Amino acid sequence: MSEHVYKMLELVGSSKQSSDDAVRNAIAKAAKTIKHMDWFEVVETRGHLNNDAIAHWQVTIKVGFRVDD
Repeated sequence: MSEHVYKMLELVGSSKQSSDDAVRNAIAKAAKTIKHMDWFEVVETRGHLNNDAIAHWQVTIKVGFRVDD
């Protein structure tokens, strides 16, 4: 088993549907330019209200990706 080195990147995803979708949106967008993503951690969840209803979910995540040798 090799010993990996990771770098962490903080992202904020958003969605009108759910907090899970907000996470998925952030990871999908990052995957277009970041290689070797291995894990994520939810740091904060918040939302935007409009007329006493949830309008948007915002989720802050940390994503760990392996640094190339």
